[in-house]
Amino acid sequence: MTEPDAFTPPASGSPPPSTESSTGLAPNVAGALAYLLGPITGILFLVLEKRSPFVRFHAAQSIGISVAWIVFWVVYSIVSTVLSLIPVLGWIVAIIFLLFSIVVGFAGLFLWLFLMYKAWNGTEWEFPWVGEQSRRLLTGA
Repeated sequence: MTEPDAFTPPASGSPPPSTESSTGLAPNVAGALAYLLGPITGILFLVLEKRSPFVRFHAAQSIGISVAWIVFWVVYSIVSTVLSLIPVLGWIVAIIFLLFSIVVGFAGLFLWLFLMYKAWNGTEWEFPWVGEQSRRLLTGA
């Protein structure tokens, strides 16, 4: 009897795609790693992966979500900085924005871990709008 491979997903999830990855990794591992460093690993796996549509989808979605996340935080930072400069009202706005950024930061952490988990289990879960656009980009539709 052979020992289970350290890179195989838990038995409770759906089975990973059977298509072999051109990266030399199992598709579920490559899909999960595409989210690891956001756009960096997303671009890396999108460029390196030639065979597995599963890995390419997760790489494209990783890029899309990461870029949207970065744009959101840049705009958020600019707006919160400008509003916090208003005398007296700025303190209230700064506290509200601080609490909001903590909540949104934890939501982003949860989303990142959730997407890696879904890829690890072999699921092509589409994040609203970004996932659709990623799939459209890959299929050329």
